[in-house]
Order: sequence, then C-alpha cells, then structure tokens
Amino acid sequence: MSLTGLRAFHLVAQAGSFTKGARAGNVSQPTISAQVRALEEAHGARLFDRRGRSVALTPLGQSLFGVTARLFAAEEEAMALLAGARTLTRGHLRVSADSASHVMPLLAELKRRHGGLTFSLRIGNSSDVVAQILDYAADVGVTAQQTSDPRLHSVRLRTDRLVVFVPLAHSWARRRSIRISELAGQDLVIRERGSITREVFEMRLAEAGVRPHALIEVQSREAVREAVAAGFGIGIIFDSEFGQDPACRKLVVTGADLGVAEYVICREERRRLPLVRGVLDLLAARLAPTAGG
Repeated sequence: MSLTGLRAFHLVAQAGSFTKGARAGNVSQPTISAQVRALEEAHGARLFDRRGRSVALTPLGQSLFGVTARLFAAEEEAMALLAGARTLTRGHLRVSADSASHVMPLLAELKRRHGGLTFSLRIGNSSDVVAQILDYAADVGVTAQQTSDPRLHSVRLRTDRLVVFVPLAHSWARRRSIRISELAGQDLVIRERGSITREVFEMRLAEAGVRPHALIEVQSREAVREAVAAGFGIGIIFDSEFGQDPACRKLVVTGADLGVAEYVICREERRRLPLVRGVLDLLAARLAPTAGG
C-alpha cells in the first residue's frame, strides 16, 4: 500500500478540497489528484464524492480518514519524541473551543511564553469541540462538557456561570437579579442543542419546575445578542462572555446553581506532543498551590 497515496488522501480529507489539500502538502493540485486517484484505482474504491471545487467523503472514505488520522498523528508524535523536543520554540497549535473568552487568556499566556508559536482557533458548541479532538481535527479543546471517555485527557481550566440578559426597554432592565421562578412564561433566546449553555439551563429550569413560554433557538452567541436586542426574548449567556453591551442589561439568576466548569481536553495518546504538553504544563503551573497557601 502506498503511504504517499494515503498521505494525499488524508490531506484532501482534512482540507475538504484537492486545492487546499495540495497547498497543505506543498504539492501541485494535479499531483495530489493523481495520487488519490491511484489509491482509489489500486483498491477499486471510491473515497470521495466530487462536488465542484469541494469534496465529500464516502462512507468508506470516512472510515479510512479515521485510520489515517491516527496514523499520521502517531507519526507526528514519534517525530517529536525522537527529536527530543524540550522547548516550544515554534509550531502551530490547533485549538477548538466553545467560547473565545474562555480560551483567549490561556492562548495569550502561551504566546507570551513561547513567541514562536502560531495558533488556529475554531469556535463551536461543546459537542463540536469533543468531536474535533476525537477526529484529530484539533490538538487541544476547551469545553464545558465534562467527559469520562477514556480516549480523552481533561484538566479543569476555570469555573464560569450562566446569567440572563434583557434589552434596555425590558421591565427588568433596572434590576440586578431575578429568581429562576420568574422565567416561567417568558420567551427565552437560547443556543442550539449540543451547547452546554442550553443543556445546563434547561436542566436547571426542569429542576425548578419552571416552564418558559417559548424557546427561540439560534446558532451562535452573536445571534443570541441580536435576537435579544430586537426584543425576541430573554437571553442566556456565560457571565464572562457578556462583556460591555450598551444595548442590554445582565441579571444574575438566583434560586439555581448555574455554575459551569470549563476543561482543557486532548487525546490521551497525544499528551506528550510538545505543543499539547506545553498547554498542559501551563495549566499545571496555574493550578499549583502557592507557597504558604
């Protein structure tokens, strides 16, 4: 079996197109297309559905991508170990997070300590973050979704809490807090299923026996803000994400535990990679008790 063909397949599958895969592999687009075609023809298999300039993996291609992700991740780890890398002087860290506000302070500190690093950041809901780590699409993740999956290593990063917010024209805008029972019969603007914001808030509503009038589901935090400002309902957000918003007022919710922990996660077998280890070492230094503390 051709390792060159497998690598070409992996690059295209990871990038989502032959052009981007060729760029990532520093080869021409005709070259990488020929390498993938040779792999398919050698095994009588169709690995991609071609859709104009983009591609989609066939079921067989999806299964093979899971194998090549492990294969080339192991190769990367072996190279790092053999090189005996002890310091982070350069490299590119792929990060997936459910909130930019939760991960940015960590990345900023890592950048200050190791100025040669570069970063890419994907923002999605907590389920997306876990999936990207398991699929080798990201090196580390920051998520509020606690997991017991043995394939994952996790370290607690911080604790945040959920709050609600209303437009300035709302009757609650002069208040600083509400009881969770007051949300009965209200319209709530909330994130999509798969987000920890929604999962935790719906759980606390159920525990308190509170039934809202309607749930308006949106796909991003920015859309939550826009919908609340437009008067569609009461928004739910992490306290650290609210920031300064002149159009809305934040309120603390009492009568329910809305604290949520955030975790840094990675694949268990990738903990020793220099970039991943650098993040974990930084967390360990943060969490270490101070002398006399």
